[in-house]
Amino acid sequence: SKLLDNLRDTVRKFLTGSSSYDKAVEDFIKELQKSLISADVNVKLVFSLTNKIKERLKNEKPPTYIERREWFIKIVYDELSNLFGGDKEPKVIPDKIPYVIMLVGVQGTGKATTAGKLAYFYKKKGFKVGLVGADVYRPAALEQLQQLGQQIGVPVYGEPGEKDVVGIAKRGVEKFLSEKMEIIIVDTAGRHGYGEEAALLEEMKNIYEAIKPDEVTLVIDASIGQKAYDLASKFNQASKIGTIIITKMDGTAKGGGALSAVAATGATIKFIGTGEKIDELEVFNPRRFVARLHHHH
Repeated sequence: SKLLDNLRDTVRKFLTGSSSYDKAVEDFIKELQKSLISADVNVKLVFSLTNKIKERLKNEKPPTYIERREWFIKIVYDELSNLFGGDKEPKVIPDKIPYVIMLVGVQGTGKATTAGKLAYFYKKKGFKVGLVGADVYRPAALEQLQQLGQQIGVPVYGEPGEKDVVGIAKRGVEKFLSEKMEIIIVDTAGRHGYGEEAALLEEMKNIYEAIKPDEVTLVIDASIGQKAYDLASKFNQASKIGTIIITKMDGTAKGGGALSAVAATGATIKFIGTGEKIDELEVFNPRRFVARLHHHH
Protein backbone atom coordinates (compact mmCIF):
# COMPACT_ATOMS: atom_id res chain seq x y z
CA SER A 1 0.00 0.00 0.00
CA LYS A 2 1.09 3.53 -0.71
CA LEU A 3 0.92 4.44 2.98
CA LEU A 4 3.38 1.70 3.85
CA ASP A 5 5.77 2.75 1.11
CA ASN A 6 5.74 6.37 2.26
CA LEU A 7 6.26 5.49 5.89
CA ARG A 8 9.02 3.10 4.97
CA ASP A 9 10.89 5.85 3.15
CA THR A 10 10.34 8.26 6.01
CA VAL A 11 11.73 5.83 8.57
CA ARG A 12 14.65 5.01 6.30
CA LYS A 13 15.52 8.70 5.79
CA PHE A 14 15.40 9.22 9.51
CA LEU A 15 17.70 6.30 10.21
CA THR A 16 20.25 7.26 7.61
CA GLY A 17 20.06 11.03 8.06
CA SER A 18 23.05 12.87 9.41
CA SER A 19 21.34 15.86 11.02
CA SER A 20 21.19 16.31 14.80
CA TYR A 21 18.75 14.16 16.75
CA ASP A 22 16.32 17.00 17.48
CA LYS A 23 16.30 18.20 13.91
CA ALA A 24 15.86 14.64 12.66
CA VAL A 25 12.89 14.22 14.99
CA GLU A 26 11.27 17.44 13.75
CA ASP A 27 11.75 16.44 10.12
CA PHE A 28 10.52 12.95 10.78
CA ILE A 29 7.35 14.19 12.49
CA LYS A 30 6.63 16.50 9.54
CA GLU A 31 7.12 13.70 7.03
CA LEU A 32 5.05 11.32 9.13
CA GLN A 33 2.20 13.82 9.22
CA LYS A 34 2.41 14.27 5.46
CA SER A 35 2.29 10.59 4.65
CA LEU A 36 -0.52 9.81 7.09
CA ILE A 37 -2.61 12.72 5.83
CA SER A 38 -2.04 11.73 2.21
CA ALA A 39 -3.14 8.21 3.20
CA ASP A 40 -6.44 9.75 4.28
CA VAL A 41 -5.90 9.18 7.99
CA ASN A 42 -8.09 11.60 9.93
CA VAL A 43 -6.21 14.86 10.53
CA LYS A 44 -7.11 15.08 14.23
CA LEU A 45 -5.88 11.55 14.66
CA VAL A 46 -2.63 12.33 12.84
CA PHE A 47 -1.88 15.30 15.06
CA SER A 48 -2.71 13.54 18.30
CA LEU A 49 -0.50 10.66 17.20
CA THR A 50 2.47 12.81 16.23
CA ASN A 51 2.10 14.92 19.37
CA LYS A 52 2.19 11.78 21.49
CA ILE A 53 5.35 10.70 19.72
CA LYS A 54 6.94 14.14 20.23
CA GLU A 55 5.94 14.21 23.90
CA ARG A 56 7.41 10.80 24.55
CA LEU A 57 10.63 11.75 22.79
CA LYS A 58 11.00 14.88 24.88
CA ASN A 59 9.90 13.52 28.25
CA GLU A 60 11.25 10.02 28.38
CA LYS A 61 14.97 9.62 28.56
CA PRO A 62 16.19 6.92 26.21
CA PRO A 63 17.62 3.97 28.10
CA THR A 64 21.38 4.16 27.77
CA TYR A 65 21.82 0.67 26.41
CA ILE A 66 19.64 1.36 23.43
CA GLU A 67 20.91 3.71 20.84
CA ARG A 68 18.68 6.77 20.67
CA ARG A 69 17.50 5.99 17.19
CA GLU A 70 16.49 2.45 18.04
CA TRP A 71 14.53 3.77 20.97
CA PHE A 72 12.95 6.38 18.75
CA ILE A 73 11.82 3.78 16.22
CA LYS A 74 10.33 1.70 19.03
CA ILE A 75 8.21 4.65 20.19
CA VAL A 76 7.04 5.33 16.66
CA TYR A 77 6.08 1.66 16.28
CA ASP A 78 4.26 1.62 19.60
CA GLU A 79 2.19 4.66 18.76
CA LEU A 80 1.49 3.60 15.17
CA SER A 81 0.42 0.16 16.36
CA ASN A 82 -1.95 1.82 18.82
CA LEU A 83 -3.34 3.93 16.00
CA PHE A 84 -4.20 0.75 14.09
CA GLY A 85 -5.71 -1.09 17.03
CA GLY A 86 -2.87 -1.88 19.40
CA ASP A 87 -2.17 -5.33 20.75
CA LYS A 88 -5.58 -6.90 20.21
CA GLU A 89 -4.77 -10.22 18.56
CA PRO A 90 -7.96 -11.23 16.75
CA LYS A 91 -9.21 -14.73 17.50
CA VAL A 92 -9.74 -16.51 14.20
CA ILE A 93 -10.11 -20.13 15.29
CA PRO A 94 -13.68 -20.66 16.54
CA ASP A 95 -14.10 -21.94 20.06
CA LYS A 96 -17.06 -24.09 19.11
CA ILE A 97 -18.16 -26.25 16.19
CA PRO A 98 -20.36 -25.82 14.18
CA TYR A 99 -19.70 -22.12 13.74
CA VAL A 100 -21.79 -19.83 11.54
CA ILE A 101 -20.31 -16.63 10.14
CA MET A 102 -22.58 -14.12 8.47
CA LEU A 103 -20.94 -11.66 6.06
CA VAL A 104 -22.47 -8.25 5.50
CA GLY A 105 -21.24 -5.27 3.54
CA VAL A 106 -22.00 -2.61 1.01
CA GLN A 107 -22.10 -3.62 -2.64
CA GLY A 108 -18.83 -3.40 -4.51
CA THR A 109 -16.60 -4.25 -1.54
CA GLY A 110 -15.65 -7.64 -2.94
CA LYS A 111 -17.85 -9.48 -0.47
CA ALA A 112 -18.27 -12.64 -2.54
CA THR A 113 -14.53 -12.85 -3.15
CA THR A 114 -13.99 -12.36 0.57
CA ALA A 115 -16.46 -15.15 1.34
CA GLY A 116 -14.39 -17.42 -0.92
CA LYS A 117 -11.12 -16.32 0.68
CA LEU A 118 -12.52 -16.93 4.14
CA ALA A 119 -13.77 -20.38 3.15
CA TYR A 120 -10.33 -21.17 1.73
CA PHE A 121 -8.60 -19.89 4.89
CA TYR A 122 -10.62 -22.25 7.09
CA LYS A 123 -10.46 -25.16 4.69
CA LYS A 124 -6.66 -24.93 4.73
CA LYS A 125 -6.82 -25.05 8.52
CA GLY A 126 -8.58 -28.41 8.18
CA PHE A 127 -12.23 -27.43 8.77
CA LYS A 128 -15.19 -28.74 6.76
CA VAL A 129 -16.60 -25.54 5.25
CA GLY A 130 -19.85 -24.68 3.48
CA LEU A 131 -20.80 -21.44 1.68
CA VAL A 132 -24.35 -20.10 1.51
CA GLY A 133 -25.16 -17.63 -1.28
CA ALA A 134 -27.88 -15.32 0.02
CA ASP A 135 -27.08 -12.23 -2.02
CA VAL A 136 -30.09 -12.06 -4.34
CA TYR A 137 -29.82 -8.46 -5.47
CA ARG A 138 -26.64 -8.60 -7.44
CA PRO A 139 -27.04 -10.48 -10.70
CA ALA A 140 -24.45 -13.24 -10.95
CA ALA A 141 -23.56 -13.10 -7.25
CA LEU A 142 -24.48 -16.76 -6.85
CA GLU A 143 -22.60 -17.84 -9.99
CA GLN A 144 -19.54 -16.00 -8.74
CA LEU A 145 -19.75 -17.77 -5.40
CA GLN A 146 -20.26 -21.14 -7.10
CA GLN A 147 -17.18 -20.59 -9.25
CA LEU A 148 -15.13 -19.71 -6.17
CA GLY A 149 -16.50 -22.75 -4.35
CA GLN A 150 -15.50 -24.99 -7.25
CA GLN A 151 -12.05 -23.47 -7.40
CA ILE A 152 -11.36 -24.25 -3.72
CA GLY A 153 -13.43 -27.42 -3.36
CA VAL A 154 -16.05 -26.00 -0.99
CA PRO A 155 -19.79 -26.75 -1.47
CA VAL A 156 -22.07 -23.78 -2.16
CA TYR A 157 -25.78 -23.62 -1.31
CA GLY A 158 -27.98 -21.30 -3.34
CA GLU A 159 -31.49 -21.05 -4.77
CA PRO A 160 -31.28 -19.51 -8.25
CA GLY A 161 -34.20 -17.19 -8.98
CA GLU A 162 -35.39 -17.17 -5.36
CA LYS A 163 -35.70 -13.71 -3.78
CA ASP A 164 -36.41 -14.57 -0.15
CA VAL A 165 -33.04 -13.80 1.41
CA VAL A 166 -33.98 -14.86 4.91
CA GLY A 167 -35.38 -18.17 3.68
CA ILE A 168 -32.31 -18.97 1.59
CA ALA A 169 -29.98 -18.21 4.49
CA LYS A 170 -32.02 -20.34 6.87
CA ARG A 171 -32.37 -23.33 4.53
CA GLY A 172 -28.71 -23.17 3.55
CA VAL A 173 -27.49 -23.15 7.13
CA GLU A 174 -29.86 -26.02 8.05
CA LYS A 175 -28.69 -28.12 5.12
CA PHE A 176 -25.03 -27.67 5.98
CA LEU A 177 -25.66 -28.34 9.67
CA SER A 178 -27.33 -31.61 8.74
CA GLU A 179 -24.24 -32.45 6.66
CA LYS A 180 -22.01 -31.87 9.69
CA MET A 181 -20.21 -28.85 8.25
CA GLU A 182 -17.97 -27.23 10.85
CA ILE A 183 -17.83 -23.68 9.53
CA ILE A 184 -20.69 -22.18 7.54
CA ILE A 185 -20.20 -18.83 5.83
CA VAL A 186 -23.31 -16.95 4.71
CA ASP A 187 -22.83 -14.26 2.05
CA THR A 188 -25.67 -11.73 2.35
CA ALA A 189 -26.85 -8.91 0.11
CA GLY A 190 -25.03 -5.65 -0.21
CA ARG A 191 -27.52 -3.81 -2.38
CA HIS A 192 -27.25 -0.62 -0.38
CA GLY A 193 -25.06 2.37 -1.12
CA TYR A 194 -23.02 4.16 1.51
CA GLY A 195 -25.90 6.51 2.29
CA GLU A 196 -28.26 3.65 3.10
CA GLU A 197 -26.66 1.86 6.00
CA ALA A 198 -30.02 1.79 7.78
CA ALA A 199 -31.52 -0.56 5.18
CA LEU A 200 -28.44 -2.75 5.25
CA LEU A 201 -28.52 -3.03 9.04
CA GLU A 202 -32.26 -3.71 9.01
CA GLU A 203 -31.85 -6.61 6.64
CA MET A 204 -28.88 -7.81 8.67
CA LYS A 205 -31.16 -7.97 11.74
CA ASN A 206 -33.77 -10.08 9.92
CA ILE A 207 -31.24 -12.59 8.65
CA TYR A 208 -29.55 -12.57 12.04
CA GLU A 209 -32.81 -13.49 13.78
CA ALA A 210 -33.40 -16.32 11.33
CA ILE A 211 -29.99 -18.00 11.47
CA LYS A 212 -28.56 -16.84 14.82
CA PRO A 213 -24.96 -16.73 13.56
CA ASP A 214 -22.02 -17.04 15.92
CA GLU A 215 -20.34 -14.05 14.33
CA VAL A 216 -21.31 -11.21 12.02
CA THR A 217 -18.51 -9.85 9.90
CA LEU A 218 -18.67 -6.53 8.08
CA VAL A 219 -16.64 -6.28 4.88
CA ILE A 220 -15.32 -2.78 4.21
CA ASP A 221 -13.48 -1.63 1.12
CA ALA A 222 -10.30 0.28 2.04
CA SER A 223 -10.91 2.86 -0.66
CA ILE A 224 -13.71 4.52 1.33
CA GLY A 225 -11.06 5.87 3.71
CA GLN A 226 -12.36 7.86 6.67
CA LYS A 227 -16.01 7.13 5.75
CA ALA A 228 -15.33 3.71 7.20
CA TYR A 229 -15.65 5.24 10.67
CA ASP A 230 -19.36 5.87 10.28
CA LEU A 231 -20.16 2.51 8.82
CA ALA A 232 -18.06 0.60 11.36
CA SER A 233 -19.48 2.40 14.38
CA LYS A 234 -23.10 1.88 13.24
CA PHE A 235 -22.37 -1.74 12.60
CA ASN A 236 -20.58 -2.09 15.91
CA GLN A 237 -23.67 -0.78 17.71
CA ALA A 238 -26.06 -3.00 15.74
CA SER A 239 -24.12 -6.20 16.16
CA LYS A 240 -22.84 -7.51 19.45
CA ILE A 241 -20.47 -10.00 17.90
CA GLY A 242 -19.20 -7.96 15.05
CA THR A 243 -15.79 -8.26 13.47
CA ILE A 244 -14.45 -6.49 10.43
CA ILE A 245 -12.55 -7.42 7.30
CA ILE A 246 -10.96 -4.61 5.28
CA THR A 247 -10.50 -5.50 1.62
CA LYS A 248 -8.42 -3.97 -1.17
CA MET A 249 -5.66 -2.84 1.20
CA ASP A 250 -3.23 -3.30 -1.66
CA GLY A 251 -4.63 -0.91 -4.18
CA THR A 252 -5.45 2.29 -2.41
CA ALA A 253 -3.82 5.34 -0.95
CA LYS A 254 -6.73 5.58 1.49
CA GLY A 255 -6.03 2.24 3.15
CA GLY A 256 -4.50 3.88 6.20
CA GLY A 257 -7.61 6.03 6.56
CA ALA A 258 -10.01 3.10 6.52
CA LEU A 259 -7.80 1.10 8.86
CA SER A 260 -7.33 3.81 11.47
CA ALA A 261 -10.97 4.92 11.20
CA VAL A 262 -12.20 1.42 11.94
CA ALA A 263 -9.65 0.94 14.73
CA ALA A 264 -10.91 4.20 16.26
CA THR A 265 -14.42 2.73 16.62
CA GLY A 266 -13.01 -0.02 18.82
CA ALA A 267 -14.23 -2.69 16.41
CA THR A 268 -12.06 -5.76 16.00
CA ILE A 269 -10.39 -5.87 12.60
CA LYS A 270 -10.00 -9.57 11.93
CA PHE A 271 -8.56 -9.91 8.46
CA ILE A 272 -7.24 -7.65 5.73
CA GLY A 273 -7.50 -8.48 2.06
CA THR A 274 -4.17 -7.76 0.41
CA GLY A 275 -4.91 -8.66 -3.21
CA GLU A 276 -7.27 -10.39 -5.63
CA LYS A 277 -5.96 -13.94 -5.25
CA ILE A 278 -7.82 -16.50 -3.17
CA ASP A 279 -5.04 -16.75 -0.60
CA GLU A 280 -4.55 -13.00 -0.23
CA LEU A 281 -6.32 -12.66 3.07
CA GLU A 282 -4.32 -12.30 6.24
CA VAL A 283 -5.08 -12.19 9.92
CA PHE A 284 -4.74 -8.56 10.92
CA ASN A 285 -2.12 -7.85 13.52
CA PRO A 286 -1.32 -4.15 14.08
CA ARG A 287 2.23 -4.82 15.25
CA ARG A 288 3.06 -7.02 12.30
CA PHE A 289 1.43 -4.53 9.98
CA VAL A 290 3.53 -1.69 11.35
CA ALA A 291 6.69 -3.79 11.52
CA ARG A 292 6.41 -4.24 7.80
CA LEU A 293 7.04 -0.54 7.39
CA HIS A 294 10.62 -1.30 8.24
CA HIS A 295 11.35 -3.75 5.51
CA HIS A 296 11.76 -3.25 1.83
CA HIS A 297 9.40 -5.10 -0.46
